[in-house]
Amino acid sequence: MARKERRKTEIPSAEDELDALKDEVAADLGLEDDIAEEGWENMTTREVGKIGGHMVKKMVRFAEKEMDRRDGRIKD
Repeated sequence: MARKERRKTEIPSAEDELDALKDEVAADLGLEDDIAEEGWENMTTREVGKIGGHMVKKMVRFAEKEMDRRDGRIKD
């Protein structure tokens, strides 16, 4: 799947994981067929925003669980 150029990630090694999360969220939202047919570049702003919003929600939940596991500490 071709994707538009985007900002650099803070941790370059996480780029593949972020792409996988984007695909996972798109599938959860039932958009994978639209993406396969039309491509990412032809998705509406609303669809892309919905995917991004759900990605953020999942990342926040992950961070909360990780902070709880570390007794509220962010640093190792």
